[in-house]
Amino acid sequence: MIDKHLQAQYEALTTNLATVRSTIAEAALRSGRQPDAITLVAVSKTRPLEAIQVAAQAGVRDFGENRVQEALQKIAAFPTPRWHLIGHLQSNKANKVVGAFQFIHSVDSLHLALALQRQAEKLQIRQSILLQVNISGETSKEGMQPDEVPGLARQIVALPNLEVQGLMTIAPRVEEPETVRPIFRALRILRDQLQQEIPDSSWSQLSMGMTDDYCVAIEEGATIVRVGRAIFGERIDRGELQ
Repeated sequence: MIDKHLQAQYEALTTNLATVRSTIAEAALRSGRQPDAITLVAVSKTRPLEAIQVAAQAGVRDFGENRVQEALQKIAAFPTPRWHLIGHLQSNKANKVVGAFQFIHSVDSLHLALALQRQAEKLQIRQSILLQVNISGETSKEGMQPDEVPGLARQIVALPNLEVQGLMTIAPRVEEPETVRPIFRALRILRDQLQQEIPDSSWSQLSMGMTDDYCVAIEEGATIVRVGRAIFGERIDRGELQ
């Protein structure tokens, strides 16, 4: 017998996903790329495991978590998807996240990178990471300052057990998505600069754009978008809507 609650969840998620994917496809084509060049990361922070499993059944392959402990519990119970750590990471938790997440988006210092390197070396793996950049300059945001990125990037790229794949940023929350277009454009320009100056890494990934602005982010070159509400709906904890 079909669980009516799960069936309703599945139908709602399927509808939401179709809308998000259609929007992604249209934005990708406007930017001269194919839709499959964009990775959709469903932000599952605070969402129950049941909702994540329903989303996976509906076709989601990548999930993003902000809080390490909460994420590790979900990964242990449901290891099949690709898991992305998108929240701030303290260096004393490096030993918990290396190998558990396919991508760590929020590497914001050399100190943190060195901690990740030590753990990855112990495990004899290469950990994929992104460097978080505070393009907007907001004091409430984590991330490297743009002018310090090239110097830090050279040092981090040299760490043998870290695979630096690109950059990540979090734009300010605004009512009009066009307002943050310059933020996304600046990250892309910085990425292009790094591709020229530090060719030892591909710099192929730009993780930028969330529910309110992912369309603009894609138009400006995003390869990864982090979308929560548009997939799962509003949540009770509204402290950090994605």
